[in-house]
Amino acid sequence: MRPGEFILEETDIEANVGRKTVRLTVRNAGDRPIQVGTHFHFFEVNRKLLFNREQALGMRLNIPAGTAVRFEAGQSHEVELVELAGDGLIHGFNRLVEGNINDPDVRKAALEKMAEFIK
Repeated sequence: MRPGEFILEETDIEANVGRKTVRLTVRNAGDRPIQVGTHFHFFEVNRKLLFNREQALGMRLNIPAGTAVRFEAGQSHEVELVELAGDGLIHGFNRLVEGNINDPDVRKAALEKMAEFIK
C-alpha cells in the first residue's frame, strides 16, 4: 500500500439500509430555483416547496452525502426521503422543530408552527 492509496471493494455501497423511507411529489411554486442539500430536515425546507410536510417530519433526502436536489421554478419532482439517524434531537433549520422529534408534544408544536410558516 502506498500513502494515499485507496483499496476499494468491487461491490456497490448501500446506504440507509433498513431505515424508514417515504416518496413524495414536491412542486416549486416559487419564481426561482430552490436547492436542498442532503442533510437538511426536509419538513423545514423553503415554504415555496409544496408537498405533504407531515410525512416529511424527521426525514431528509435519501441521496449521497454532499449532494443536493434542485427544484426549478414551476416544476415538480418525486423525491425519496429517509428518516434522520441519531437520537431524534432536531434544532436549527427554520426553528420549527426544537427538541426530540420522537416526543409527541414536539411533533404537535412543529406542525402548529408549520401552519404559520407556510402561510
